[in-house]
Amino acid sequence: MKILTVLALLNLWSLNILASSSPLSGLAIQDRGRVKPLDSFSRESMQILYGKRSFQGKDPTDFLFVCLVQPKLCQEQKFFQVRNIRLKQALQLSEQENYFSPGEISTNPHLPTVMAELSQIEESGEKGDPLAEAIQTLQSQLGLYNSLVTGVAWRLVPPKEGDAWIAYPDFSGPVKEQFHTLSKAFASYLAGDPVKERELMEAVDEFVKLARAENETLYPERDLLDRELHFNSLHPFMWAWVSYLVAILLLAFSASGKPVVIHRLAWLSGLCGLGLHTYGFALRTLITGRAPVSNMYETVIWVAWGAVFFSMIFGAVYKRVRILISGLSVSILCLILADLAPTILDSSLQPLMPVLRSNFWLTVHVLVITISYAAFFLALGLADWGLIYFLRGESRFQKEIKEVTQVIHRTLQVGVILLAAGIILGGVWADYSWGRFWGWDPKETWALIALLGYLALLHGRLAGWFREFGMMAGSIISFSLVIMAWYGVNYVLGAGLHSYGFGAGGIGYVMTFVGIHMVYVIFTYFVRQQKKLLTN
Repeated sequence: MKILTVLALLNLWSLNILASSSPLSGLAIQDRGRVKPLDSFSRESMQILYGKRSFQGKDPTDFLFVCLVQPKLCQEQKFFQVRNIRLKQALQLSEQENYFSPGEISTNPHLPTVMAELSQIEESGEKGDPLAEAIQTLQSQLGLYNSLVTGVAWRLVPPKEGDAWIAYPDFSGPVKEQFHTLSKAFASYLAGDPVKERELMEAVDEFVKLARAENETLYPERDLLDRELHFNSLHPFMWAWVSYLVAILLLAFSASGKPVVIHRLAWLSGLCGLGLHTYGFALRTLITGRAPVSNMYETVIWVAWGAVFFSMIFGAVYKRVRILISGLSVSILCLILADLAPTILDSSLQPLMPVLRSNFWLTVHVLVITISYAAFFLALGLADWGLIYFLRGESRFQKEIKEVTQVIHRTLQVGVILLAAGIILGGVWADYSWGRFWGWDPKETWALIALLGYLALLHGRLAGWFREFGMMAGSIISFSLVIMAWYGVNYVLGAGLHSYGFGAGGIGYVMTFVGIHMVYVIFTYFVRQQKKLLTN
């Protein structure tokens, strides 16, 4: 068996297998408290190890299965991602390279010293230290890789009693024999023979029958696994932002006086994107059995959906292209961010923590409070557009400035109503989960600060303190309060009872986003003042 395996597996590195094409992808595996397709497990594992969901175009499931059946071939492959310069210096690795082999890392003589340094940083209580985060990531990579090569991670068989699935080292009887048969068929399949692929599929089907027979109530039905495989391969949120981008381009083209049919096609493309966006949410809900609002990634996707939804409503009411373009632009930014920052925004489907299993209150509270962020984000997008009119000539674009201000005002009113409702519903959920309605938790406090900030802006508008420029500048500046309540509490402060939403990373990008907008407002203010002086 070993000779056959080695000879066949040597062909793996020249193959370019498309994602989700492996016959092994549909096997069920228990991982992090959830039973999922092996395809999902492999993608998530490669994300941790390599920073991407596949290695050099190879199917992640096939690649990781090689680590189990022939670990020596994986030992020299450079798929451990290490980007932190200080960590590479501490391990005396090449600073020009970002990927290293498990052999280079695990046998590195400086590794014990680095791990000891992590312990010191953790004991000191320092938060957000980039070196500590890099070492923790490396620690996770080593732990995951060891569990893959030893077979501990491959929990493919449900137990006769209990909940913890059986890992590869503990297979026995017919299950163990069939897994060996499957491994042989896998080695032959890698040689590229179509006949051998059919043999592997037959071996997989037989293994599934034996595994299901161990405990039919725990082993998932095929349609549940297929639904998640479909979600993985479709990537609906990516196609959603592509549709939104097409809509923006068509809207820009139609604004130059082109036929009405182009404008209608733009709306159709936007609606298609919203449909794909909604379909992605529906799939995640069906897969997990809950609303997709339990982590930062899911709220970012939800806010993107809300921005498009609100922009379509206001765009239809006010019949202004700029409203829809603003909403689509905000949504594209969110969706691309969710795709490009998987280590910061974890897109994997995970079970809820016990405190979150009050699904009704979780759903209504988080959905309402985060959809308010979508309204505020849309207001920021409109304000970005509106400030351009001030730069181009306030007197020349007075009509457009008033129209944008009116829509911003209405959008902020919607956002304030939703945010206030979300805070109240959050108090109800807090009373249900923690036994108190309000406790000045950082998350609660910053949500209240954001609400008061926007109420002050609306009050100032009503009182005549803020005119067009003030409303636009206020919409941009006030969004920093939303960023603090939404991102800052979880990723910067990292304190409070909302610990299930905590994360790390991305602070540089967020500060850059805020800084650019602040500079934009200040620059526009001074340009406006200069123009006033010249006209006087």
